[in-house]
Amino acid sequence: MGILEIDKLYKKFGSHEVIRGLDMDIPEHSIFGFVGQNGAGKTTTMKMVLGLLKPDSGTIKVCGERVTYGETRTNHYLGYLPDVPEFYDYMTPMEYLRLCGEITGLPKEKIRKKSEELLSLVGLENHKRKITGFSRGMKQRLGIAQALLNEPRLLICDEPTSALDPIGRKEILDILSAIKGKTTVIFSTHILSDVERICDHVAILNRGQLTLSGSLAEIKMQYRHNGYIIEFAGEKEASEFAGIEALKRPAVEVSRDRAVVTVMISDRNVGGQFLISLLSEKRMVPMKFEIMEPTLESLFTEAVK
Repeated sequence: MGILEIDKLYKKFGSHEVIRGLDMDIPEHSIFGFVGQNGAGKTTTMKMVLGLLKPDSGTIKVCGERVTYGETRTNHYLGYLPDVPEFYDYMTPMEYLRLCGEITGLPKEKIRKKSEELLSLVGLENHKRKITGFSRGMKQRLGIAQALLNEPRLLICDEPTSALDPIGRKEILDILSAIKGKTTVIFSTHILSDVERICDHVAILNRGQLTLSGSLAEIKMQYRHNGYIIEFAGEKEASEFAGIEALKRPAVEVSRDRAVVTVMISDRNVGGQFLISLLSEKRMVPMKFEIMEPTLESLFTEAVK
C-alpha cells in the first residue's frame, strides 16, 4: 500500500474530460516526479488529493484514509507548496511561521524549535527583513518551510521551480533532496531535467491518463537500447576499432564521430562483453566506455505522441 493511492479517478469541466481513469500508487519515502505538459491535468489531480476539488468518480486515499471533498481530515498528513505561494508580506519569515504554527495549534516551544530548524534547512535563518523584499526563489523556499512545519508524511509541490532562474531551481531541488527519507515528495513539473536530477519514481500524465509509471531506474532499464559509446584518446585509434572485421555483421551498426565510436547491437544475445573482448584482443584501452540509456526527454516525447 502506497502513501497515496488513486484509483479510477475521473474529472471533467463541462464537456472537457481532464482526468480519465487515473490510477497511481506512490511509495512512501520516494521523490515522485509527476510529469506532464501544461494542461495535462497535474494541478487538477493535486487539488483533488487536497480535497479542494470534487472528483466525478474514483477514490483517493492518503495514508490509507479516503479523501473526501470539502473535508480536511486527511490533510493533517499533507504539506502543500503551490506554484505561487502567498504570504503576509509585512511579516518576517519567523513571524510568518509562528502564525502558521499557532493557527494549527502547535505548542509555542515546538513552533520556535521547528521554525528555526526549517529556516536553517531552506537557508533563511539569518533573514530578519520582511517578506515583501524577498525574491521569487526566497518565497518558494519559505513556502517549503511552511509546508513542512507540521511534519507532514506527504509533501505536494506543484511546479515549484517553473518560474525560477537556474540558481533558484538548484536551491529548491537541493532542499527537496535533503528531506528525502523523512517525507514523501510529489514533485509536479514539466521540467524534465529537474525530475532526472532528484526523483526516484516518475509518472507521465498525458491527456488525463498515465502513459508511463514506475521507478526511474526500472523504466530506463526497460527502454534501454543495446547501444554503447566508446571514446578513444585519438581519431586514429577510434578509426582502427570501428574498422574491426568482427563488427561487420548484420546485427551490429557502427558509427564514428572523430574519437568517439557508437555501436548499436540489435541482437540481445550480443552485448557489452563482446565489445570489451574485442578491446582486450586488440590491446586497446578507451578513455570512456558507456552504456547508452534513454533520457527522460526521449521517453516523454514517445509517451505523449
